[in-house]
Amino acid sequence: MQNFDFYNPTRICFGEGQIAKLADLVPQDAKVLILLGGSSARRNGTLDEVKQALGERQQFEFDGIEPNPTYETLMKAVASIKENGIDFLLAVGGGSVIDGTKFVAAAAHYEGEPWEIMQTFGAKVTSAMPFGSVLTLPATGSEMNSGSVVTRKSIKAKLAFMSPHVFPQFSILDPVKTYTLPKRQIANGVVDAFVHTTEQYLTYPVGAMVQDRYAESLLKTLIEVGPKALANPEDYNVRANLMWTATCALNGVIGAGVPHDWATHMIGHELTALHDIDHARTLAIVLPSLLRHTKAEKKAKLLQYAERVWDITEGDDDTRINTAIDKTQAFFESLEIGTRLGDYELDESHVDALVGQLETHGMVALGEHQKIDLDASRAILKGAL
Repeated sequence: MQNFDFYNPTRICFGEGQIAKLADLVPQDAKVLILLGGSSARRNGTLDEVKQALGERQQFEFDGIEPNPTYETLMKAVASIKENGIDFLLAVGGGSVIDGTKFVAAAAHYEGEPWEIMQTFGAKVTSAMPFGSVLTLPATGSEMNSGSVVTRKSIKAKLAFMSPHVFPQFSILDPVKTYTLPKRQIANGVVDAFVHTTEQYLTYPVGAMVQDRYAESLLKTLIEVGPKALANPEDYNVRANLMWTATCALNGVIGAGVPHDWATHMIGHELTALHDIDHARTLAIVLPSLLRHTKAEKKAKLLQYAERVWDITEGDDDTRINTAIDKTQAFFESLEIGTRLGDYELDESHVDALVGQLETHGMVALGEHQKIDLDASRAILKGAL
């Protein structure tokens, strides 16, 4: 196992009715900016519940954070903070709203050009505003980590940053708040959590038995509860397990002391930036092709994955690996998520522009061995046609 330094200060309040705890979690004298995405939190009563729990605190609202939060929109929130003297942020929504809030929290304290936060992967962040979250969509794990992804439309860039200064102080996870979500968003959440897990698991062995078994349990849980979550939207136990699995997939535990990949995400980000494809769906496009392209490097972990996650024990090594990858792709498709570029009206003529974006953003040595160069990325994208 590799050396690691694990730190996660986020308090989790899990279960039905936990929004009421905002009365104790947010400072009594806070001027609170509630950050929102679309209209669902208003429509389903979540926002009213939040506002009631906040009581007499001064409350302001900022609407319109996109499914892929944009720099242009988030900078308007920064302006609102400065205009109104806000001192506490509360994200109410899914991972995109929480990601956006992290950027806003850092940008509000940043003295230079805030896009530098993204360009330097958060290295220049020295402080951020305090914030918490009320999670309404299980997917990204942003509610319990220090990472964020932001898109800048004007230059077609989608970049990530991390900083210990942007851990949420707390996150409220009420599975009931997921009951009214569209099937598309639930399916996306399942795939997002699945690929978050594989990015930290499908690399090479380092003898990290706890992390491996934990990751495998998350993958098996997603395989079990994903279809049930679509079929039975108000099954509390199913939604609770999905919500907690998505959080655990990227709260740092399974990634401690093990090598990481993240090439699927980096390539997928360019699909979103250029073609506005849902983040999770870009992952479903890239991952199967990437695994086929890197079978040799990932052989040991792919065999482990085949046996422990998919219960594949028959056949030679290559057969078991291919079957596991095929089952992964079929699982995504069973959630009605396309796994080919053609499913999104893209063909080989679009590949060069995607590779050009990777080059522009310095994504020229990806993967756990940093061997996925631009030619390899091109091959992966062509393998997903």
